[in-house]
Amino acid sequence: MSHPAKTSTTPKLEPAIIVIFGITGDLSARYLLPSLYHLIKDSLLHEQTEILGITRGDTTTEELFQKVELCVNEIDKVCDPDALAAMHEHTQMFQMDLDDAKAYEKLRQKLDAIEEQKGVCMNRLYYLSIPPQAYLSVIKLLGSADLNDSCQHNKASTRLLVEKPFGFDTASAQGLINETSKVFDEGQVFRIDHYVAKETVQNILVFRFNNPIFEALWDKDHIASIDIAAYGKIGIEGRALFYEPLGALRDLIQSHLLQILAIITMDQPDVLDSEHIHAAKQAALDKVQPVPADQVSELAVRGQYEGYRDEVKNPNSTTETYASITVYIDSPRWQGVPINISTGKALNERKTEVTVTFHNPPDPNSNRLRFRIQPNEGIELDLVTKKPGYVQELQTTAMDFTYLNDFARDGHPSAYERVLVDAVRGDHTLFATSEEVLASWRVVQPVLDVWSKQSDDLLAYKQGSGGPV
Repeated sequence: MSHPAKTSTTPKLEPAIIVIFGITGDLSARYLLPSLYHLIKDSLLHEQTEILGITRGDTTTEELFQKVELCVNEIDKVCDPDALAAMHEHTQMFQMDLDDAKAYEKLRQKLDAIEEQKGVCMNRLYYLSIPPQAYLSVIKLLGSADLNDSCQHNKASTRLLVEKPFGFDTASAQGLINETSKVFDEGQVFRIDHYVAKETVQNILVFRFNNPIFEALWDKDHIASIDIAAYGKIGIEGRALFYEPLGALRDLIQSHLLQILAIITMDQPDVLDSEHIHAAKQAALDKVQPVPADQVSELAVRGQYEGYRDEVKNPNSTTETYASITVYIDSPRWQGVPINISTGKALNERKTEVTVTFHNPPDPNSNRLRFRIQPNEGIELDLVTKKPGYVQELQTTAMDFTYLNDFARDGHPSAYERVLVDAVRGDHTLFATSEEVLASWRVVQPVLDVWSKQSDDLLAYKQGSGGPV
């Protein structure tokens, strides 16, 4: 790959073959391929890195790139011709039936041939950009063809990248983890949570632990409540097959938003490295109390936007497109502090943010700290100030830091760019461990159980509204 010289801040990456199962799918087109293009443009991938797209059909590389907008992450949306040429040169397609064991033998031969041609041992990354229900079959067949092992020279790593949801409930998640562990060890598995890879989420840890003025206030004595919200203006966008069996609680709260909760409430680790951060997150999640079954009606709300049933062609659908739960943490630090987690589609605003409200009677609207994850990424602190004039008149004023203003020249990688780079270099910091996944399922499982037995609490709401009342 010929592209600009690397900078001193560029992570050092080894040669890799990035194998994308489902390369013609929506996730690949919207996120993976544009991110890979951008990494090539910015010289963040090793020059011998190859992309191998797995597809059931006979799609060619040319046909693939005709359907994909590679440069959506560019400010002007215009591709760099050298980077575009490099992307085409280092992308190959491989047609195979994902249920055919013999096809995986041919895949192994293909990977060996790429390494033979390059004359170098390469890390192998299997990115499962396919429906979650197909994970286990593909994982088992990878193992049966010895594709879970390192390259033919036995000097590189093989890694498995999987998107959420990790299971459908606690039992299925445990089963998926058990079966996967028979093929790939925990160090090889990278469970993707692109929300955690967003710069603002990563900045929460730095903001907390490198600014003692806030960490000293980070407990029940100073914080009245925490709100974690992920709202979208659009509906399911034709993703009925994916969304209908899933719903909002599984889609975002169990995975992304409980990971953010762990980052917000975890104790400071001795060292800010992958091992210690995961240990601190695990300790935080273990202390989150599952919503009691007899309090689901009080602590959980679900809704469905009008028109959803027509989209999924199921007039009796009880799948929630809006979900909200309130949880508490059983620890001296957070005892009694309500943590409200909510998400919804087809609402009147698009935002993902964390709001920390401090105790400040008698004015509950002041002294709030917001981490804006998207859009307009930044951190905002509401403080009480005096209005100019001769009388003592107070108002709430926002002190605002935004990425766009402070980092405009340098920019920052997209979440999927960071995910890909960290997976290539084997950094687990931004990926959920199996125990974190199970701890998150345990929190929401009582709600899922109650909701599966009744539907009279499913509230309808209009598209473009603030959600169910």
